[in-house]
Amino acid sequence: MFFMLFPILVWYAIFHYGPLYGVQLAFKDFSPIRGIWGSEWVGFEYFKFLFFQSPDFLRILKNTVIISCYNIIFGFPAPIILALLMNEIRFGLFKRVAQSISYIPHFFSWVVLSGIIMMMLSPTHGPINYLLSLVNIDPIYFLADSNYFRSTLVVTNIWKEIGWGTIIYLAALTGVDPTLFEAAKIDGADRFKQIRHISIPSILPVITIMFILSLGGILNAGFDQIFNLYSPTVYNVSDIIDTYVYRAGIVNGQFGLTTAVGLFKNIIGITLVLGTNYVVKKMGQEGVL
Repeated sequence: MFFMLFPILVWYAIFHYGPLYGVQLAFKDFSPIRGIWGSEWVGFEYFKFLFFQSPDFLRILKNTVIISCYNIIFGFPAPIILALLMNEIRFGLFKRVAQSISYIPHFFSWVVLSGIIMMMLSPTHGPINYLLSLVNIDPIYFLADSNYFRSTLVVTNIWKEIGWGTIIYLAALTGVDPTLFEAAKIDGADRFKQIRHISIPSILPVITIMFILSLGGILNAGFDQIFNLYSPTVYNVSDIIDTYVYRAGIVNGQFGLTTAVGLFKNIIGITLVLGTNYVVKKMGQEGVL
C-alpha cells in the first residue's frame, strides 16, 4: 500500500510543497537575472501597495467575495436538492439517463461552454432573447450589462457543475438504512417528510464537510469562467483577484506583487477553513480536522 501511495506523495512534493519555495517572492523585488535568492528583500511593500495604494485591489476583492458568496448561497444547495430529487426516482433507467445528462456539462471546458453561452444569450440571434421578444421584452445584454453579468455567472456555473456535485450526495444517500424509510411509511410519513427527517439528517455530515471546503475557496470565484465570458464593459463587477493576477503577473511580469496576492488568498482560505471547522465541531457536527 505504501508503494502504491509513493507516486502520489512524489506528485504532492513536486507540485504542492516544492512551489512553497517561491512564496518568498511576496517579500522580494524579484529580478530574473539575480534569481529568487539574489533579489533584494522589500518586506511588506507589496501588501502595503495592495491595501493602501492600489486603486483597484479593494474593488477587485469586493467583486471576488460577492461572486463567491453568490455561488455558495445559490450554487451550494443546488446539487443537494438535485440529489434528493434523483434519490426519489424509482424508475432505474430514467434515473441513470437523467444523471448522465446532468453530468455532461462538467466535462466541457469553459472555453467551449463560453461559446455556447454567448450564442444562447446573444441579444440579436440568441434563443433566450428570442423567447423574451415573444412576450414583448426588449433584448437583454446578459454578458455586457453590469446588472445581469453576475447573475449570468452564477446560473451558468450551477448548470455546469450541478450534476457533478450530486455524485457525493447520492453516494451518501445510498448508505442510508432502507428500514428507516419503511418505518416512516408505516408511521404515515409522505415523501417530503421522509426527505426532511431521514434523508437530510443522514447526509448532514457530508453537507457540513463540503460547506467547510467551499468556504475555504471563497476567494476563488472561478477564473476560467470569468476570463472567457467577461469584457471591459463589465470589469466593474466582474474583475476578480485571479484575473488581476493574470494581468499583473503573466502580462505585466509583476511576479512579486502577484505572489503577495496569492499568499493573501491562501491565508484567508486556511483561516476560513479552520474557523468554520471549529464552529461546526462546537455545534456537534463532524469537521474536516
